[in-house]
Amino acid sequence: MQTRRGFLAVTASIAVAGCGEGSGGAGTTTDTAAGGTATDESGTPEGGGSLAFSTPAFGDGGTIPERHTGVGADVSPELSIESVPEAAETLALVVDDPDANDYVHWLLWNVPADTETVPEGIEQTETVPELDDARQGTNNFGELGYRGPLPPQGDGPHTYRFTMSAVDTTPDLEAGAGRGELASALDGHVVDTDRIAGEFERE
Repeated sequence: MQTRRGFLAVTASIAVAGCGEGSGGAGTTTDTAAGGTATDESGTPEGGGSLAFSTPAFGDGGTIPERHTGVGADVSPELSIESVPEAAETLALVVDDPDANDYVHWLLWNVPADTETVPEGIEQTETVPELDDARQGTNNFGELGYRGPLPPQGDGPHTYRFTMSAVDTTPDLEAGAGRGELASALDGHVVDTDRIAGEFERE
């Protein structure tokens, strides 16, 4: 199972809908799947620092509590943002299930880069007042905001990826957009990415 850094290719989970390849300048490399994540020759993201986040709800690679799933209260977990690149203006988040054809559970963007905590239980609304009106997209349930893990019964554990991107702009993307539209809006603007993952099995 893939988790965390080493995942500058991770925003393939964002760009699966086909964002274009980015191009780095001299002395840089570009992660095309991330929509143009530029790094210097040492592999450090340009703009200073790196992105790191976690959740108190579960350890990376651990079991997602039922509270955060469709079997339970189905509330989004709290996210703790530990460090953000200096060049970042906003943050974007994609939650998906690679064991179900990258089924999208949550799209969130325009979170201010100085945010320290994404609180638990974000409402299924177009904008999030507690995150300076960050915007939410349409998940594969056809709803706004977060919908938690709900794999088929007896299908074994599924992995759920929480992929966060540090973005050097504030995308002018309307709430309710889908994954492909978000990928296009982020193309060429991703400074760094980080990922955590959890598992859930519906018996």
